[in-house]
Amino acid sequence: MQKTQNIRIEDFNYPLPDERIAKFPLSKRDDSKLLVYRKGEIEEHRFHELPKVLPADSLLVFNNTRVIQARLHFRKETGALIEVFCLEPLEPHEYSLSFQSTGSCSWLCLVGNLKKWKNGVLTQSVNIDGKTVNFRAERGLPHGNAHEVHFSWDDSDVTFATLLDHAGELPIPPYLNRETEESDKTTYQTVYSKIEGSVAAPTAGLHFTPEVLNKLKEKNIPTLELTLHVGAGTFKPVKSETLEGHEMHTEYISVSRNLIDELSRTDRRVIAVGTTSVRTLESLYYIGKMLEHNPNILPDSLSVGQWQPYDGSEEIDSRQSLRNIVEYLDRRNMDRLVTATQIIIAPGYRYHIVQGMITNFHQPQSTLLLLVSAFVNGRWREIYDYALSHDFRFLSYGDSSLLLP
Repeated sequence: MQKTQNIRIEDFNYPLPDERIAKFPLSKRDDSKLLVYRKGEIEEHRFHELPKVLPADSLLVFNNTRVIQARLHFRKETGALIEVFCLEPLEPHEYSLSFQSTGSCSWLCLVGNLKKWKNGVLTQSVNIDGKTVNFRAERGLPHGNAHEVHFSWDDSDVTFATLLDHAGELPIPPYLNRETEESDKTTYQTVYSKIEGSVAAPTAGLHFTPEVLNKLKEKNIPTLELTLHVGAGTFKPVKSETLEGHEMHTEYISVSRNLIDELSRTDRRVIAVGTTSVRTLESLYYIGKMLEHNPNILPDSLSVGQWQPYDGSEEIDSRQSLRNIVEYLDRRNMDRLVTATQIIIAPGYRYHIVQGMITNFHQPQSTLLLLVSAFVNGRWREIYDYALSHDFRFLSYGDSSLLLP
């Protein structure tokens, strides 16, 4: 069997005409098409039929992250426009604390037109409820292709979250090739989004409506929520010939002790809504496996590395893995696991927690397509061929699939 690191990314290419990329969502979220792949057979439905086509013993796990208005624009005195794209907080490092900051905070950011901003402080005036707030950005040290940026402002009653709401722009995906519109502020958020921190939406969730969620309740299909803050790296193309040369982006996860406990006990089929939920749930297995061998590891060391699933070490029972995390949290009087994951899921990966997946149709040669391929035992091409030949819409605002291998 081919080693995962040796996978050639060109083997995961397919023709995606521009007209098949949905530039805008449908007016009603759950009118989107739903491709159901069940044990090798393909059916076509509408998304509002999801509660009817899900197995009766399903348990759905959602990512409740909320997209922030992460794109900021400053203009230098010379007239040069500088774009500052907030990726993740540095000081304070915890998302909620950074959003609650008053006066100043620091973030890791991508900077557009970097050559024109060698030094100096960028400023803009932001109108907040009739008051003018002077908002400043100062460039710091580089981190790879990103930079530290120190933000400060002169009103101690204003939080950084409020500043982003008034000065920032919602960062829709680059492949939409259009400007953000006012409607995106609603349509590019899931109806159940709660925890601010993502710079991209967990798009499989965009199809859900209150009506679909109510039907799931009527069908006695339980739902659980976790948080993974989606980073800009989700759009990072694989530029190396083989997977080994690709560095996976790091994302931050937050999962309650109760959710992990429930997963460790359930006999239901765990259906992940979106690849972000998939990555979080599968990362839990490897965290529990770490605790099996080192139960006293410090919380800061519980992050999951890119190639950890492929190290050849002996696997453990998935329920035991989850129980290890619950016991660890209980010993430390913690009600939530907060850590990071860099996991890459590709052919050769064995799934441990996820037994079904709801996901959109992904870009050619993307790590998300590799994740899907690993889940459907390499049969991604027949699923995508069907979608392309039956007028399915692709990518973030496109249609959806329910995968039940």
